[in-house]
Amino acid sequence: MTARRGSKFVIYAALAGNLGIAAAKGGAALWTGSSAMLSEAIHSLVDTGNQGLLLYGLHRAARPPDATHPLGYGRELYFWTFIVALLVFALGAGISLYEGVVHIRHPHPIEDPSVTYAVLGLSFLFEGGSWWAALKEFQAAKGELGYLEAVRLSKDPTTMTVLLEDSAALLGLIIAFAGILSAQLLGIPELDGVASIVIGLVLALTAAILARETKGLLIGEAADPALERSILRLAAEDRGVERVNGALTVHLSPDQIVVNLSVEFHDDLAASDMELAVERMERRITQAHPQVSAVFVRPQRSETYRRRRAAIEAG
Repeated sequence: MTARRGSKFVIYAALAGNLGIAAAKGGAALWTGSSAMLSEAIHSLVDTGNQGLLLYGLHRAARPPDATHPLGYGRELYFWTFIVALLVFALGAGISLYEGVVHIRHPHPIEDPSVTYAVLGLSFLFEGGSWWAALKEFQAAKGELGYLEAVRLSKDPTTMTVLLEDSAALLGLIIAFAGILSAQLLGIPELDGVASIVIGLVLALTAAILARETKGLLIGEAADPALERSILRLAAEDRGVERVNGALTVHLSPDQIVVNLSVEFHDDLAASDMELAVERMERRITQAHPQVSAVFVRPQRSETYRRRRAAIEAG
């Protein structure tokens, strides 16, 4: 299974689960009048829409280059993932916070809480299955990296987004259960509204993490250092190259990387031989790393490259 197919499988699994869960939670909220359950229904509905946007982003990002977008549409995936983060904050967190405040100001007892508990239990099972699928895909992609480091370095936001959303969903279910149970046992219906506010805060934190990680990808992040070292090694092995100064890389999507190589050729190399050397380097790099979609080679003295690289790192 490729990384992209794995990402799509995770998104489809989450979408199917959230759609059914949203309907069940919404019905339970209408039946029982629970504020926390209504917040959870809104949460699941927002997640369902988010997964649809991620699938749309994958579809748009896969379009080939054309005259208006010569490097392709890869960054559309990052754009739609950023929109997902905004929706989690504006709809999921905002409505949950509002509903919680309203319920605290105008509390009313939960009717037939057994229905709520049954829906929460089933939702936990479905969300747990979706979360497990996302976790396994994320573990396969992260390799030996730690979880926090993998989130920070990941260039594929789809699996990360589903995993964070499902984690927030499971935590929200636990909070909703605690709020509804405590409101019933203690006879304090305001606690149901408090649970809704806490769920809203969890969603706000999730949205902030997603927005922070996606912002860097949308602006443009460099490729993995190990990949850069491999590209430099491949370029340096060409017989026409005296020295490879370095490379500037940027991800357009998880599977699209643009490479700008700074190379110092042998002084006695003819222009035609230099062109052949560039073609050989491009061919070797793209064959070894299919995710490299474009290679630009710039003949440059090492002193000039070091000066400009120092300016970039200092800024």
